[in-house]
Amino acid sequence: MRFGIFYEHQLPRPWTEGLEQKLFQDALDQVELADRLGFDNVWEVEHHFLEEYSHSSAPEIFLAACSQRTKTIRLGHGIVLMPPGYNHPARVAERIATLDLVSNGRVEWGTGESSAWAELGGYGVPVADKRPAWREAVEQCANMLAMDPYPGFNGQYFQMPARNIVPKPVQRPHPPLWVACSNRETIKLAARLGIGALTFAFVDPAEATQWVEDYYRIFKEECVPIGHAVNPNICMVSSFGVHHDAEEARRRFQQGFRFFQFALGWHYGFGEHVPGRTSIWELFEKAQANLAEGQGGIAGAAEGGIGTPDELRAHLKKFESCGVDQVAFIQQGGRNRHEHICEALELFAAEVMGEFKEREAERVAQKTEALAPYVEAAFKRKEWMAPLADADIPKVIALGRQVAETGQAPAQPQRAASRAAWREALEKAEAKS
Repeated sequence: MRFGIFYEHQLPRPWTEGLEQKLFQDALDQVELADRLGFDNVWEVEHHFLEEYSHSSAPEIFLAACSQRTKTIRLGHGIVLMPPGYNHPARVAERIATLDLVSNGRVEWGTGESSAWAELGGYGVPVADKRPAWREAVEQCANMLAMDPYPGFNGQYFQMPARNIVPKPVQRPHPPLWVACSNRETIKLAARLGIGALTFAFVDPAEATQWVEDYYRIFKEECVPIGHAVNPNICMVSSFGVHHDAEEARRRFQQGFRFFQFALGWHYGFGEHVPGRTSIWELFEKAQANLAEGQGGIAGAAEGGIGTPDELRAHLKKFESCGVDQVAFIQQGGRNRHEHICEALELFAAEVMGEFKEREAERVAQKTEALAPYVEAAFKRKEWMAPLADADIPKVIALGRQVAETGQAPAQPQRAASRAAWREALEKAEAKS
C-alpha cells in the first residue's frame, strides 16, 4: 500500500494571535518531514466557512508552498470543490496545470461537491444541482486540460466559448482524477466514471472489503471514463497516532480524532452554528463528558489507527488484504501537538511503513496487467468531445480593435448563448473588419 497524510487545518477555539499562522507553518514542516520519510501523498481539503473544523479554503496555495519544500511526495487536492458556483472550471484547469508544472508533475486531482450548508448556501450552490454540476464541471475541466484548443461549451451549469487553456500540465492528458466518497453509492459512481475513490466513511475492514469489491466489479463491467485517463484506485482515510506505549498514543491522539468527528458532524449533520461566535470546542468538551466510552460513534474501528506500531500494523494489514491502494492518515486534528505528530510520523516510517512498501511495486504491476483489458474496453465506450477543425476555430478579435472600428464596446453575449450564437457574433464582428 501507499501512505498519505491528510489535512483539514483544524483550529479549535479560543483563537489567539498568531495561532493560525503557526498552524500553517507547522503543517508545512510536517509535510517536509513526511517527504523525507518516504510518505507517498499529502492531501489537502477545500472547505469554506467551516470554523474550527477546517481552515483550508485555498488548498492550491498551501500545496504550491509544499511543492517548493519537497521533492517526491505527491500533492493531492482532497478535494477541489467543482460546482461552478465555487470555482469556474477553467480556473480549476489553470490552477491544476500550474501546480503540476511547479511541482514537476506531482499533482493528484481530487474532486467533490460538498454537503455542508455553510458552503453551499454561502456560494449559492443549490443542493439539488450539486451532483450534476460536479459531473459537468469535472468532465469539461478534463477536456480543457487535454484539448488544444478547448472547443467551448454550452452546458446547464456553465458556458464558455472556444479558448485554449494554458498552461498544460506535466502529466498528460491530465493528473490522476479522484472523487470524495462518503458512502457506498459514491464508490460505485467513482467506478462507473473511472476515477479514484477517496473515501471518508471510516468503515471497518469488513465493510471496506465490500466497497472494494463493488468498485472493481463496476469498473470492469460499466466504466465509461469521465476523463481522458482512468485512475482505478481506492484511498481510505484513517485515524492515526503511534507510540510504543499504547496508552500514551491514545492520550496524545484520541481526543484530536474525536474532535475531528464531532466537528464534522456539527457542520454536516446536527449543528446550529452562529458564524464567528459558536465555539465547537466547548460543545465538544460538554458532549464528551456526557458520553460513555464507545457511545456516539466516536470509538471502535474508526480509532484503529491509534496505538502501538504493532497495533497500527495489524490495522493496516486488514486494509491491505481488502485491496485498498492507499491509506491517508488524519494526524492533525483537534489540539494534537506538532511535536507529537512529527514523532509519530517518524516512528511509523521507522517501524511500520517499510514492509508495506516492499510489496508495493509488485502489487501495482500485477494490478495494472490484470485491469488492462478492462481499461481498453472502458475507453471504447466513451463518447469523446469532438475537437474543432482549424477552419472552425473562432477568432478572438481584440477589444481595442472592436471599439476602434465600431465606436463602442461590444455587447456582452448572453451566458446561455449556444456555440452557434457565439460563432455568429464573431462572424458579424469579422465581417465588419
